[in-house]
Amino acid sequence: MLLAHQIPRSKYCLSLFFLALLILRSGVRADLANELKPVIEAHAGSVAVAIKNLETGETYLHNETEVMPTASLIKFPVLIELYRQAELKNVQLDSMVTLHESDKVPGSGILTDHFQSGMQLSLETAARLMIRYSDNTATNLVVDQIGLASTASTMRDMGMPETQLHAKVFRRESSIAPERSQAYGLGSTTARDMLKLLEQLNAKTLVSANASEKMLLHLAACDDDTKLRRMLPKSVKSYNKTGAVSDVRTDAGLFKTPKGMLAMVVLTSKNKDTRWTDDNAAELLCGRIGKIAHDWFNPPGTGEAVVPTVLQVGSTGELVESLQRALNAKISPSPNLTVDGDFGSMTEAATKKFQLGQNLEPTGKVDAATWAKLGSIQLGPEAKEDSLPLPGKEPRDEIEGRPFVSAKAWVIVDGDSGEIIDGDEQDEKLDFASTTKMMTAWLIAKEAAKDPKILEESLLYSRRADDTIGSTSTVRAGESLKVKDALFGLMLPSGNDASVAFAEHFGERLRPDGCNETDPLAMFIAAMNAEVLRLGMNQSHFVNPHGLTHAEHRSSCVDLAKLANTVLSSPLLREIVGTREYKCTVHGVSGYKRDVAWRNTNQLLGIDGFIGVKTGTTDAAGACLVSCSERDSKKLIVVVLGSTGSAARYSDSRNLHRWGWQKTELPKK
Repeated sequence: MLLAHQIPRSKYCLSLFFLALLILRSGVRADLANELKPVIEAHAGSVAVAIKNLETGETYLHNETEVMPTASLIKFPVLIELYRQAELKNVQLDSMVTLHESDKVPGSGILTDHFQSGMQLSLETAARLMIRYSDNTATNLVVDQIGLASTASTMRDMGMPETQLHAKVFRRESSIAPERSQAYGLGSTTARDMLKLLEQLNAKTLVSANASEKMLLHLAACDDDTKLRRMLPKSVKSYNKTGAVSDVRTDAGLFKTPKGMLAMVVLTSKNKDTRWTDDNAAELLCGRIGKIAHDWFNPPGTGEAVVPTVLQVGSTGELVESLQRALNAKISPSPNLTVDGDFGSMTEAATKKFQLGQNLEPTGKVDAATWAKLGSIQLGPEAKEDSLPLPGKEPRDEIEGRPFVSAKAWVIVDGDSGEIIDGDEQDEKLDFASTTKMMTAWLIAKEAAKDPKILEESLLYSRRADDTIGSTSTVRAGESLKVKDALFGLMLPSGNDASVAFAEHFGERLRPDGCNETDPLAMFIAAMNAEVLRLGMNQSHFVNPHGLTHAEHRSSCVDLAKLANTVLSSPLLREIVGTREYKCTVHGVSGYKRDVAWRNTNQLLGIDGFIGVKTGTTDAAGACLVSCSERDSKKLIVVVLGSTGSAARYSDSRNLHRWGWQKTELPKK
């Protein structure tokens, strides 16, 4: 761990060296280390950090040479290699690449789910998708053009041999470094390497000044603000790339603050918290580190003096949004600018037109004279006119009646009769995340009820199962365990990997009549949809066994309540979904054994009277929960879809359970 000023090397500055040394020893500048150290040490996982104020040279390092997994952060070095080859004319950024069905891989991005095979896009557009949306398919398209081995080779030539891309994304079989793939996954790096790359990028010496400018534009478009950016002021301009897979969370970038450009790198791995939730511990750690570093270099009240704001091409932010609204309102006919906060050529053209109309020099820059002619503006997305009347008050809350909930849709169902007690948007087809796994588990339990020996079968995890993104049971490719044990791994930690392992294992024997699929996974999904028809789940369709987002993967609150009732009819599944913690042994293909432990993600099980059944969380679905409470041998099932956060789904559900019990205990009218 190091905290230091850049110390002049000249012999004529020896006295300054000793002065700086005395300052360091006095602890005046050690406060940043003192603030960061307890935050890092309290984290359950491995952490490497590199922070540097690129104007003052002040640096903080922690485990900076430790080799760490990158997850999607390796896409930054891939971007560097792309522009290096473009500079050498080995590739053309405007050359068109074709998206084939075989190119599509799961995980982050938009190409796989939203674009048809056969479409073409430029190589530079693929690079933008790779960084902005961390698009996995786009990344592989870029890698196909520059060569898989080239990124590691270039990093090695730059003196960074530990920064390597090991394989194409979700194509582990393509690995050019199998041992490193096993140890680090998609890519590897060190915090020191990332810091060096960021320093060169800021100095515009990464590949070339022109290439550095273009790479900065890509990084500025990154849409992930869950890590280093999550607690920073909105005024901080960021140029960063993040990464996330199961127990790895990473972020590295440049952050423009009033007191200088900060280069910040946080790499985490072996994280105990592998949840895909807003309050993931590693992502919160990144946020806290970013905030502490920002506030250390930018203490309150010490910002630079405020200077007149001149907006021009390249300006961004809330003030640009207000300018765009004002230009749309003041120019006739309206230029219909997109209010996106980016001052580009369209905004410049509209500014010049406005300036001409006001007898101002048409510079395209918004200076004090132009502001004066524009008149009063308002900040914020609701400011569409110069003045807006304040809305009237809503009626006061009723003392009696339905509870207030945050969920998009919900339903309360009598678990014995199946009667709907109350609901809101309960038939709407919505994303439903990992509540999907109720169907996966039910199909296995249904077979086990016919032949209990199934539960003793050995379930082997394939590479495809292990590579499935999202929540995990932490069983690795080549490891196996009993089917019954794996059901706990499916339902308690919500193992996406377990769902794929089950589908591959049981797909062929569960294949419904008329199914022509050849992949066991596809056969299993066909069985899921056949069961949907049998159970009368009229608003449901499954395209996977785990619940990762897909445009056609939909269900409703009513259907999920039916499925939950079915799940709870199985004594085996009732036991599993009501279990708070479970331990078992897995066996490695090479003969080793290891113990695993899982805790149930359903926090309601810590409250007496709740007996299950399944949580679910994705960005598209929000926080979801299917829950069951029991009183006097009677059951209530509550489904909430699209709650605003993890805590909200539990408060929503508890309030609805209380409301449901009140309704059932009232005399029937």
